[in-house]
Amino acid sequence: MTELDPATTALLTVECQNGVVGEDSALPELAAQARTSGMLDRIAALVAAARPAGVQVVHAVAERRPDGRGASTNARLFRAAERLPVRQLSGSPAVRVAAPIEVAATDLVVRRLHGLSPLAGTDLDALLRNLGCRTLVVTGVSANVAVPNTVFDAVNLGYRVVLPTDAVAGVPADYTPLIIRNSLALVATLTTTDELLKAWSALGPAGADGAAGPAVPPAS
Repeated sequence: MTELDPATTALLTVECQNGVVGEDSALPELAAQARTSGMLDRIAALVAAARPAGVQVVHAVAERRPDGRGASTNARLFRAAERLPVRQLSGSPAVRVAAPIEVAATDLVVRRLHGLSPLAGTDLDALLRNLGCRTLVVTGVSANVAVPNTVFDAVNLGYRVVLPTDAVAGVPADYTPLIIRNSLALVATLTTTDELLKAWSALGPAGADGAAGPAVPPAS
């Protein structure tokens, strides 16, 4: 069982931004699933609980320059993104972290202009290593593309990955449990938002002092 030592654990939100899961999303089906399933509320609760427990919060945001320089074009997904009515332009409201998730001054925000994963070709790996992170709690969207890429990249880089199964979303809705059960369960420790909240609450003020936390209970 993975130990949730706050000194070596980070909570990562993946593409939880207005232009992806917000009310004015470029991907309304995904946004609707993220909101109606309660995923965003659960991630907001995890973010709020992580900080007092001493767990570093990191937000991974996907964006592009208005001129498209440096953006990936080697897949249908990237080319389709260029034609969407809402574009994830740097500095625009579309790339702000979506409510009800709050960004605190202690959080890190890592932005990428290319690719499918916040760990590929960005500062994220170096930042996590500098923080002494060995366990990465992955949340967000989508279970179709970015979340699996993040999980596999993290495992390949030597991190232990914890996946709260009710804090990720994809489309269609029934696809998410399938990829979790048949692929991500092979490389990540599965748990739930409630179990993580209990684990982080149990840490109390000691979490900030780097005391090791309780083991992550597996999802049933």
